[in-house]
Amino acid sequence: MLTDDNNANGKKVVLITGASSGIGKATALLLSQKDTQVVLGARRTDRLAAIASDIQSKGGSVAYRTLDVTRLEQMQDFVNFAQEKFGRIDVIVNNAGVMPLSKLEVLKIEEWNRMIDVNIRGVLHGIAAGLPLMQQQGWGQFINLSSIGGHMVYPTAAVYCATKFAVIAISEGLRQEVNNIRVTVISPGVTESELADSISDDAARQGMQDFRRIAISPEAIARAISFAIEQPNDVDVSEIIVRPTASPY
Repeated sequence: MLTDDNNANGKKVVLITGASSGIGKATALLLSQKDTQVVLGARRTDRLAAIASDIQSKGGSVAYRTLDVTRLEQMQDFVNFAQEKFGRIDVIVNNAGVMPLSKLEVLKIEEWNRMIDVNIRGVLHGIAAGLPLMQQQGWGQFINLSSIGGHMVYPTAAVYCATKFAVIAISEGLRQEVNNIRVTVISPGVTESELADSISDDAARQGMQDFRRIAISPEAIARAISFAIEQPNDVDVSEIIVRPTASPY
């Protein structure tokens, strides 16, 4: 069980964006098994409903709501919904992300803007919606998903890597500015997910298919997220990099 001394019923309340698949779904399933109250957000509510039904069938506590992280008002509604449902929030996992890779010379500007909107603004919106409540409570934790692409740059991934570098910078800035709220960055290596499905460029898609042959499961990343959450309130796990053993990067 992931507990908190500040919580009367002993159960933490964890909000997860991008929860309809991949790392978000795996995290929701894992945390719910640890008697954590999870609140799921994503655009595909049919998938959220199926995940919630699975969790409830196993005795877990879950709620869900449609969420587009690029819209601040929806993120605020998501946080308000969680607070009204469970009376508090302990953790926000800013997981939603997209990865339509391509070389800069292809000029897929709409895809650049989409990555900026989801990968950067989505994290900022999560912070904007959750920080005032956490400060009022006097505790809380943000877990922001970056990537190994936030530590190095690869061909076809310049914009994607830039967004993930930004997540690390934003997280570190927040960590330095607050002293009673924990801030964790999780940087996955190549992981099984639907991210590659958004790649419209043929060359980049083929390159990613080759790269993903050694991909690890999203459950590996979920375990890292769980580890960061379950530390005592006075311990902040600042960053965890999780990559395939066989990965050269």
